[in-house]
Amino acid sequence: MEHPVYYLAVDIGASSGRHMIGWMENNRLHLQEMYRFPNGATDRNGTLCWDAEGLVHHLIEGLRACREQGKIPSYMSIDTWGVDYALLDDKGELIGSLIAYRDDRTAGMDAEVSRYLSEEQLYSRTGIQKASFNTVYQLMAHKLQRPDELAAAKTFLMVPDYLNYCLTGKCAVEYTDASTTSLLDVETGDWDRELLSLLGYPVDIFPPVTKPGTVLGGLKQSLVEELGFDVKVILPPSHDTASAVLAIPTEREDAAYLSSGTWSLMGVERTEPDVTPASQKANFTNEGGYDKRYRYLKNITGLWMIQSVRRELDGKYGFGELSAMARAYGEPDCRVDVNDDAFLAPESMMGAIKHACGKDMALDELLAVIYYSLAEKYRDTLNELEGLIGRKLRALYIIGGGSQDTYLNELTARVSGRDVYTGVVEATATGNLLCQMLATGVFRDRTEARETVARSFDVKQTVI
Repeated sequence: MEHPVYYLAVDIGASSGRHMIGWMENNRLHLQEMYRFPNGATDRNGTLCWDAEGLVHHLIEGLRACREQGKIPSYMSIDTWGVDYALLDDKGELIGSLIAYRDDRTAGMDAEVSRYLSEEQLYSRTGIQKASFNTVYQLMAHKLQRPDELAAAKTFLMVPDYLNYCLTGKCAVEYTDASTTSLLDVETGDWDRELLSLLGYPVDIFPPVTKPGTVLGGLKQSLVEELGFDVKVILPPSHDTASAVLAIPTEREDAAYLSSGTWSLMGVERTEPDVTPASQKANFTNEGGYDKRYRYLKNITGLWMIQSVRRELDGKYGFGELSAMARAYGEPDCRVDVNDDAFLAPESMMGAIKHACGKDMALDELLAVIYYSLAEKYRDTLNELEGLIGRKLRALYIIGGGSQDTYLNELTARVSGRDVYTGVVEATATGNLLCQMLATGVFRDRTEARETVARSFDVKQTVI
């Protein structure tokens, strides 16, 4: 019996990456993890950086693991987080390091960018919410702090684009990830080259923006010889949230989505951007999505706070245990603004929460503060979203790893008054695979792909 066509989604997040094989069988999508590896930003001479060599090494080792386990993919795609980038010199070599978005180099860079155009002007051109780590600010830091590197650059690539380049030798910038830079024209989806020039960034280093679903090509010959097989690399929605949103198991007009992980991304899909002053004031963003849809959403600090507390406790407790502690405590008398910059990269997350509440507290109370603050932030964001789009949102589909946190789901349903649905845990890898299958004719369109997701996974409504 012939094996099915295998597709490989390489999904890399801030703390880990994995290679997920997908295939169709009995009209359902099946997934299998083939390889997992650690990831994380580390301090290099005072700068927070990603391990570029390590990422490429694990990419190749994951492909080798597929071969060893007898599931050699015919196609593959890579997705990662957004905003971070690589600069290549005239020999195609990486200049410097892959600097991580949580590095403090962007402090004060918003004021520098504002010397050239106002925040209102930047938003109206790009549609991207203000965040201190946006690429527009990172590049300003590069221009002012490491001008020699920027002057030597011949090519600008986002992180997933750089990884694709390492595999194929071909340079292409994918639309959804590029949209997070705050450097794209929100209407055309191409670089705002007038803006790039205005800010003093070298315009000619930015390759054309390429849509998801584009077949980039096969592996470099040296890798084919090393691995013993070739695979066609396809550009997915390479921003991980864009892939996750493609995997939403519904197209209901009265539903919002919440991609729940280190970050919580809450929003709806739209066919037109909203760059009105009201949208800017609410800090909603118009990021790119599959099929030229806009992911109209708000970034919310998500499970990062819980992850940080767990790490601070040296992994003594599992996430289930931390959730159970919060549930047992009940409702606390303090709330924090989870989007406050104080929680972006504190030396001690527990210390930052205690400081915000103005008191010391035991672990169970501290966790309860996080849970209630998150759930109420979700409620407030849903209410904001309704006002901006002018229609009621009666349902919330929570996708991604955070959808496994039953207590947070229950709290969200209770405080928001919406129906909450969960079930697509591997949403990013799933959306990555869907795009490959759409590109190769497995599905007719996005609707059929999403119907397959609903049929393939156990989507359940949360019972309060």
